[in-house]
Amino acid sequence: MVGGLARKTAPRDLARDPESWPDSAVDDVAARVVQAIARELAGALEREKRSLRQVSTGSGVNRQAISDLLAGRCWPDVVTVARLEDFLAVPLYPRDGMRSTHQNRPSRPQGNPSQGTTK
Repeated sequence: MVGGLARKTAPRDLARDPESWPDSAVDDVAARVVQAIARELAGALEREKRSLRQVSTGSGVNRQAISDLLAGRCWPDVVTVARLEDFLAVPLYPRDGMRSTHQNRPSRPQGNPSQGTTK
């Protein structure tokens, strides 16, 4: 399984206070992304006054999968997020909000340019 054993734990269970999901602090970067998606999705549902059933029907995403995503009980896949974004016409995946996690790390290992690279 992609993500290995880390995906056996639900994103909400990686929050410092799982009971306050999606508003609790989360140390795990992947769980923070799911948390951001859940917040955006909840906000879109509220703004548009849409029910889970309406979003499920319109997006083709199972209603229980949407509920689980909102509650932090699952790791959503790309297809789920893409279909929800398309139907709701709002971005759910954080575009800039996760950058602070990577500020001090190079995107690739720094090596000696004269040595070239190996695969």
